[in-house]
This record gives sequence, C-alpha cells and structure tokens, in this order.
Amino acid sequence: MVNPPMTQADNTQPFATPVLPDAAPVFRAVRRFATLRTIIALMLREMSSSFGRTPGGYVWAVVEPLGAIIILAVMFSVIARHPPLGTNFLLFYATGFLPFSLYQDVSTSVTRCLSYSRPLLGYPAVTWMDALLARFILNTLTTLMVSYILLTGIIMLFETGSVIRIGPILASMTMSALIGLGVGAINCALIGLFQTWGQIWSIASKPLFIVSGVFMLIDDMPPTVRELMLYNPLIHATGEMRHGFYPMYTADYVSYTYVFTVALGMIAFGFILLGRYYREILSGE
Repeated sequence: MVNPPMTQADNTQPFATPVLPDAAPVFRAVRRFATLRTIIALMLREMSSSFGRTPGGYVWAVVEPLGAIIILAVMFSVIARHPPLGTNFLLFYATGFLPFSLYQDVSTSVTRCLSYSRPLLGYPAVTWMDALLARFILNTLTTLMVSYILLTGIIMLFETGSVIRIGPILASMTMSALIGLGVGAINCALIGLFQTWGQIWSIASKPLFIVSGVFMLIDDMPPTVRELMLYNPLIHATGEMRHGFYPMYTADYVSYTYVFTVALGMIAFGFILLGRYYREILSGE
C-alpha cells in the first residue's frame, strides 16, 4: 500500500517556547540605582537644612573645631612650655581633636537619622538604611574636608617639623568614622525604644573626651591606667593620627584588629536592632 504524500501541514513542527531573560538582575540594578539616588537626595536635603539656612554656611563647620583647637592650645601653652609631642601646640591638639570630632559628629548625626527623616520614611522608596547612610556619608565627608583645611593651614602657617604619612592618617579617620557609625546606630535604636537612654548615654559618654587622648599622650599614663585606656577604641584612632604626623612617635599600642572588630561588631548589632525595631521606633510604640 502506498502511503499518501505528506502535506505542508504535516511538516510543521511545534514551536519551542521562547526563553525570556531573568528579570531579577534588572530589578536589582534598578533598585540599587534608586537607592543611590535616594541617598544623594537625602544628603542634598541635609546640606540645605544644616548649612544652607545658616549665615556663613560651611564656614561655621570650619570655625567651630578651629575655635576648640585654639582654646586648647592657648590654655595648655600657659601651663606647659612645650606640647607632649613636637613644638607646635595647635598641631598637637588638632591631631587629637579632629579624630574625636569625626567620631562625635558621625555618632550624633546617625543617632538622629530616623527622627530627622521620619516624614520621608513613609515613602516606599526611602528606607531607614538610606537615611542612615546619607547622614553618615555627609558628616564623614564634611569633617574630613574640615580636617584637611585645618591641618593644611597649620602646617603652612607654622614650622611644625612634621612628616606627613597618609596611610596612618586615613586609617585613623576610618577608625573614628566606623566607631561613630556603630555607636550612632546602637543609640538610634535604643533611644527610639527607651527614651531615657539618651540621658544615660549623655552622662556616660562625658569622660570620652578625656580618655581618648585629645590633650595628652597615653604613654605618659601609669601602666594600670594605660591598660584600662586601651579598651577605648578611640585612643587607638588618636594615636594613629599622631603617628601620621610625628615621625618620632611610633604608637605601637595601636591595634587595627581590636578597633575594627569592635567597630564592625557595634555596626552589625546596631543594624540588627534597627532592622528589627525601626517600625516600632517610627510609630512611637
């Protein structure tokens, strides 16, 4: 028996289902771009509110730490003939005050990130992380700019005999910024959950300025006091900053491992608290 000839319809094969590209990477890229835009917008908003409405604007960001450094230098120059390091009082106290100022500015601004951005956090595009990072980045960059201006001015105007080493200086400022971020994140969560924590922390943190080596060297302390002070990570940041300006100062007590372990641990703990409780904090419950 002869089979019937095949028709055109018989030759048709089923079409393969087209493979569509995975859209998840595209959405993730769009989200990252949106997050970056949000952080930049929040930074511009804070720049406008913090500096744009103040007479002099950024001038006050330079004048305030300069005034504190001058007061310290004048006060201690009356007591002592020479600073503990080098020959210039302004440089010695600037290298102690500026890392501490970076820590203080960052921790204070991050602590207030939710309350400051509360009206915007109701929008889906703005997250608590965006608000936190915007304040952290802006205040870090601002304090770094101020520190550069002040230190450069002191070195240009006075004979300091310093030898600049960028590595220790950047390491010191990184330590201070990360410690401030960790303390600020934890305080942001705790103050949001327990209002009295703000007063408790304000009292407990008062001695930090003294025990962070702003106007003294830890090397001059008795051994027992020195060992206790080394538990304060800010003393390591101060020592590393001075190591970056004074070639004769070794600061062999500085421990990168200890400082970054403490700082990153505080950051992780603070982020965990904020991720878990930021809705309760914003709602005021």
